Amino acid sequence: MYDEQQRPDHGPLSGFTVGVTAARRADELGALLQRRGATVVHAPALRIVPLADDSELLTATKELVDNAPDVVVATTAIGFRGWVEAADGWGLGEELLARLRGVELLARGPKVKGAIRAQGLTEEWSPSSESMAEVLDRLLEEGVDGRRIAVQLHGEPLPGFVESLRAAGAEVVPVPVYRWMPPEDIGPVDRLLDAALTRGLDALTFTSAPAAASLLSRAEDRGLQPELLAALHHDVLPACVGPVTALPLQAHGIDTVQPERFRLGPLVQLLCKELPGRARALPIAGHRVEIRGHAVLVDGSLRPVPPAGMSLLRALARRPGWVVARAELLRALPGSGRDEHAVETAMARLRTALGEPKLIQTVVKRGYRLALDPAADSKYADV
Repeated sequence: MYDEQQRPDHGPLSGFTVGVTAARRADELGALLQRRGATVVHAPALRIVPLADDSELLTATKELVDNAPDVVVATTAIGFRGWVEAADGWGLGEELLARLRGVELLARGPKVKGAIRAQGLTEEWSPSSESMAEVLDRLLEEGVDGRRIAVQLHGEPLPGFVESLRAAGAEVVPVPVYRWMPPEDIGPVDRLLDAALTRGLDALTFTSAPAAASLLSRAEDRGLQPELLAALHHDVLPACVGPVTALPLQAHGIDTVQPERFRLGPLVQLLCKELPGRARALPIAGHRVEIRGHAVLVDGSLRPVPPAGMSLLRALARRPGWVVARAELLRALPGSGRDEHAVETAMARLRTALGEPKLIQTVVKRGYRLALDPAADSKYADV
C-alpha cells in the first residue's frame, strides 16, 4: 500500500502548466512558478510604452509646476520614477520635486513609498491594503470639494476613482506616465489562447487589468471569446494578483482567485494550494493516483505522461472503476481518426509512463477500466 507520509520528490506545482500574461516582472513570476515545479507558458498580453516624449505628460507636469496641487496620488513605483525621469529630461525635475515637497503625497503601496523616498520625498500616508479604494475612501472622508488632486495613472483608467473625486467636487489632474499597447508580436498571445482553449493550461495568471482586457479582446478578434470564457469558467483557473486586475474578467462573469496580499509571491503560494486541491486523486490497485495537468503522481512519485495518455486517463477517471469502451476512448484521443489500434498503442505508452501496469485493467472485448480499490467502489459508483 502507498504511504501518504513519504517525502514527495516534486514541487507543489509539478505536473501543472501555468500561463503568464505579464509584460513587467514576467521573469520573476516565471522563476517563482518554475521553482515550485510548474511548466510556464509566457506571452505578454501587452507592452509598456514610456511617455517621456509625450505632450500629455509634459503638459500635466508644467501645469502642476506652475499651479501646485493640494494632493498628489502616486500609484506605481515604475510610473513615479518614470515621471521624475521624464521631468529631468525636460529640465523640470528639480521644480517638480520642489512642488511635491509641499503637497499631501499619498502612496498606494510600499513599492511606491520606496520610489518616493528615493527622490528625497516623504509620503504623508499609504494604505495597508495597497488598494486604490482605500485611498479614495480617505480622500472622500477628508473632503475634496474645491481641492486640486493630481493622480499618476498607471497605464489604464482607474475604475471609478477619478469620477468619484470629480463628483465630490475635486479638480483632478491626470498624470499619464506610460501606456499599455498591444504586443508587437501577437503570435505568443495566440499560442497562449490556443493552449487555454485546448486545456493545455491548468491556470492563467494576470498581474494587471489591461493584460486581462487585452487577452479577452484578442480572443474576441479571433471569434474565440465564448470558448475562452468557457475554459476559464470550468477548466483553466484564472488567478489575479488583486481585485482591480480581476475587473475585466468579472465583467464577463468569470470568478477568479486572488491572494490576500497583492504580490507575486502570495499569488504563487495561492496557486500552490489551489491547483493540487483541484487535482483528481483516486485509490487504484493499492496506490494513490493523483491526476494533474500533464503528469500523474503515483504514491507521491511524479510520472510525466504524454498528451494522448492523459486524454485516455481522464476519460477513464470520469467513471473510475467502470469499463470504458475502445470506441469512446478513441474519441478522447486528439486527432486519432478511426483506427482503434491507436487506443492500444496509446494505452501501452500510458501504462509504461505510469510505471504500474496493473493500474489499468483490460476487459476483453469490452475496453479498459481503472482498477479502483474495492473499498472505494461504493464511493464512485454514481460518478
